[in-house]
Amino acid sequence: MNHQTIAVLDYGSQYAQLICRRVRETQVYAELIPWDRAEEVLPKLNPAGIILSGGPNSVYATGAPTLPSIVLESGVPVLGICYGLQLLAYSLDGRVSPAREREYGPAQVQVTALTADDHGDLFANMPESFQVWMSHGDRVEQIPPGFTAIATSDNSPYAAIVNRDKQIYAIQFHPEVVHTPLGTVLLENFAKQICGCRGDWTPGHFIDETVERIRQQVGPKGHVICGLSGGVDSAVAATLVHKAIGDRLACVFVDHGLLRKDEAMQVVETFDKHQGMHLVAVDAKEEFLSDLANVTDPEQKRKLIGARFVRTFEAEAATLAESWQVDAPAFLAQGTLYPDVIESAGSDETRHARTIKTHHNVGGLPKDMTFQLIEPLRMLFKDEVRKVGKELNVPANILSRHPFPGPGLGIRILGDITPEKVRLLQEADAIYIGKMKERGLYDAVWQAGTILLPIQSVGVMGDERTYEQTVALRAVNSTDGMTAEWSRL
Repeated sequence: MNHQTIAVLDYGSQYAQLICRRVRETQVYAELIPWDRAEEVLPKLNPAGIILSGGPNSVYATGAPTLPSIVLESGVPVLGICYGLQLLAYSLDGRVSPAREREYGPAQVQVTALTADDHGDLFANMPESFQVWMSHGDRVEQIPPGFTAIATSDNSPYAAIVNRDKQIYAIQFHPEVVHTPLGTVLLENFAKQICGCRGDWTPGHFIDETVERIRQQVGPKGHVICGLSGGVDSAVAATLVHKAIGDRLACVFVDHGLLRKDEAMQVVETFDKHQGMHLVAVDAKEEFLSDLANVTDPEQKRKLIGARFVRTFEAEAATLAESWQVDAPAFLAQGTLYPDVIESAGSDETRHARTIKTHHNVGGLPKDMTFQLIEPLRMLFKDEVRKVGKELNVPANILSRHPFPGPGLGIRILGDITPEKVRLLQEADAIYIGKMKERGLYDAVWQAGTILLPIQSVGVMGDERTYEQTVALRAVNSTDGMTAEWSRL
């Protein structure tokens, strides 16, 4: 990648990925790196600046994460956030101790340095007093030599500090969360004014770089199959690969029997007729439902579904190889996103994260699969994918679709999966989504769906008592797929 980069060192904060997300909002590329891989990764990344994330540890505790020497030796501007501030202070001969009053929640910060020379433009275009989000149990009692306090709060005399000569900045609050309304402004000041980034992280630049990278990976004669679900992610991934290699791509749509009502027909019609890509539709309902018989654990469901997907792709690859007159397609493209990788904790980049759930296309892939993976969206958040799709002229009816998990209704049926339960949930989901569209609510909600619960409930139908299965109706709002809130309908 040729664009300028901000490296975010991950010290275990639940907000670490959001720092990358907020920096990218300013059209500056940011990448998350485990703090203990900094010595290895930073020279390759050649960042324009480094941000140290928050974290759950106390810097003075035995075994606490430390400051890699390369951070200060790199000569680029550094911004410490929360634990990052305390780590810088502690490492540079300041003093950090437990706070008398822990600070969790909203706080008001007062900027105490009034000139640009004092605060290095970190607070440019911001008022002298603004709301922030605090989340810390320790605080800096004494700042290191050469540092100046530039902001305070009621419980933090050093809410922000700076060493202007060394271009080291540190703040006690979290600018990356929405509860710090001006946080993105601060991060943009750091990335652009202090680090000198141009702001070239745009959909157009991403497309150009990704297309070239795919061409280099596949080569002039390689062939690719792409797992296509009909959703936003796989559609954009397929469009990128098609732009890179044209007819050497074949999209494989697998009907695993766990799709929404009439979804298979809609996907085939959209992509076969309107997108101009080679589409192969596979009916694999029996195989998937057989694998999932009597399985109740959602983690196991995801892994079984991921494995069956790959086996299905391998079988189709053999057929496609004959038409292409090649031994076999060597590459499998899929729409893996950054949140998928983060939640699965399935890569070196996020190995400090705890597994939230295994995604079928990350941790659910079999170890012995024969394909090399192409994941053009692996470092993108959901809203970034939609922007790329718009730039690629992917139809609006695809880009506006609600996210739907690759394992489909299989993980929206709690407990064991049967054909009867699938049909019941398909009908309930069709009614729910249909009513949302009728009332103009569908586009106002990020994701909606039905979940079949493993319980029965008493009801009344036609003046008669019923005792039937219960369905939960879910609707949430989000931007990047990392956090979500309940929607008001």
